[in-house]
Amino acid sequence: MTASARAEIVVDVAAIRHNVRRLRQLVTRPDGAAPACMAVVKADGYGHGMVPVAKAAREAGADWLGVATLEEAVALRDAGDTGPLLAWLAVPGEDHAPALERDVDVASYSLTQLTAIADAARRTGRTARVHLKIDTGLSRGGATRDDWPALVDASAALETTGAVEVVGIWSHLVASDEPDRTINDEQEQRFRDAASVAEAAGLRPRWRHLANSAAGLLRPSAHFDMVRFGIATYGLDPAPGETHDLGLVPAMTVQARLGMVKQVRAGDGVSYGHQWVADRDTLLGLVPAGYAEGIARAAGNRAEVWADDARRPVRGRICMDQFMIDLGPDSTLAAGDRVELFGTGHDGAPTAQDWAEACHTINYEIVTRIGGRFARVYVDSEVTQ
Repeated sequence: MTASARAEIVVDVAAIRHNVRRLRQLVTRPDGAAPACMAVVKADGYGHGMVPVAKAAREAGADWLGVATLEEAVALRDAGDTGPLLAWLAVPGEDHAPALERDVDVASYSLTQLTAIADAARRTGRTARVHLKIDTGLSRGGATRDDWPALVDASAALETTGAVEVVGIWSHLVASDEPDRTINDEQEQRFRDAASVAEAAGLRPRWRHLANSAAGLLRPSAHFDMVRFGIATYGLDPAPGETHDLGLVPAMTVQARLGMVKQVRAGDGVSYGHQWVADRDTLLGLVPAGYAEGIARAAGNRAEVWADDARRPVRGRICMDQFMIDLGPDSTLAAGDRVELFGTGHDGAPTAQDWAEACHTINYEIVTRIGGRFARVYVDSEVTQ
């Protein structure tokens, strides 16, 4: 831990590279071919830092990067990324021109959006590379099956003008982390049907992509031409309980220095509302981070941290800036000593998945929301070993 840090997020870019390489090894289609791999770096790289993660993923052979917003795509380009890049979320009134000028692929969900993309293409003098999205059952972004034929026909007409080129068709799965759900089969068939409609209209997209991390690991039939790896890129399991040992390494470790150590007596209550009352004399440690840093308030009395080579439980409610942990009556820890909230799981230490289970949420939320006043530090264990 850096000498001056109160609390920090340490991201090992070597873990990102390792995970991308490993995922490329794990994905093959039923025909034995290897689909392209997209590393999804939206939401500031799921809390890990978009630009450093993107660089590490490219170094490990990620064929594509994926982001949600146009601003994210522009920021990546302005940071020096030059490879295939898809941005898929925009609202009416947003200007696609800056992204098109930077050679970014964009998504279209509707005729209105397609028209806006084509207008931006004409203004920039470029042909917009477009991935049409079909809603196969998530009922979120994407054209409905009723609207799909019109979107396809309009795209084919715009291709003849040179304003757009449809290079992709894509969708998103409802329950890929629950492989036995019949909706997975239904969505895959709807996706195939949508691709057939596009082909009949004369479109010849190079990239068909449906699978996210969980489907990339559990559903080879959904791999098509590309798999979009989000949470798995960061070393976290996209389908806990369904996957075998994947060989992935969590890239994020969250740690802090104890602000103080104090003794409480049996019967003393701890933190707001006294939701925990000591049943024995013990020592408590103050961790100087709270829900302002994205630590879930739901973790109170549920999560554990790693301190003095053992798991130590959170005691009482998580506060805005701090929370308390039970060090046990015999602890020798002192103010300034390091504790680890979650990380790689070394020696049985807590992981983001452990915190997710404690908070009744998913590991995505744990790592993506963490931040606030945490310092973020990057290391490269492949270099420092």
